Amino acid sequence: MSNTTTPINEIQPGQTTPAVNGSNSETLFSLENLCKVFRSDNVETTALNNINIEVKHGEFVAVMGPSGCGKSTLLNIVGMLDNPTSGAFWFNGEEVAGYGENKLSEIRKQNIGFIFQSFNLIDELTVRENIELALLYHKVSAAERKERAYNVMERMEIAHRANHMPSQLSGGQQQRVAVARAVVARLHLILADEPTGNLDSQNGQEVMEMLTQLNKQGTTILMVTHSPAHAEYARRDISLFDGEVLTENLKKF
Repeated sequence: MSNTTTPINEIQPGQTTPAVNGSNSETLFSLENLCKVFRSDNVETTALNNINIEVKHGEFVAVMGPSGCGKSTLLNIVGMLDNPTSGAFWFNGEEVAGYGENKLSEIRKQNIGFIFQSFNLIDELTVRENIELALLYHKVSAAERKERAYNVMERMEIAHRANHMPSQLSGGQQQRVAVARAVVARLHLILADEPTGNLDSQNGQEVMEMLTQLNKQGTTILMVTHSPAHAEYARRDISLFDGEVLTENLKKF
């Protein structure tokens, strides 16, 4: 694998510049001149400044940078958990930046799955129930929920843990459940926020290999990570610094 780091002002057309008005059919989402400013007690903090990013269907993109550079803010906006202060956010050809919470919630439920560093499993539910929970928003029958949950547990090699509680699992197994929950609804986009941050190196590598397989099967993945080694699994990585895109690294496998 060879890497070529391209300064943001030298990116060629068709590589990573955003589609005009989000109109490119290959584009899953694009951010255009996007800014996010937090205001409190007459203090303004610019978390994101003039961000221009395009992610196409089927890409695997890693976002890197030091703490406080805007990675989590970027993920929250792409995940429709927060709104930008200015700029455009196109998702599947639809400008969503100005939408209210109810509309954003609907789009999010139908399109985006999340994998968190802290797993975010519900302690009172079994493995199977945690995974099925993701299907409750999609009007899936109880029988189909059970079947799809078992299918994805087989893929993640945790079917034998179906009736266990999260507290009975190792960290690596809990993250496998979190990945299964994120993919069971067959959504367009997986947002992974430091998915290996609480895992040892072996379990971290296993999770990255699972994400790679999901991507090969067509799932688009945007991952925030501090790990250069895990960023190598992505086809492209974006470096943020002080809320701005510093470089984009395009890889040849």
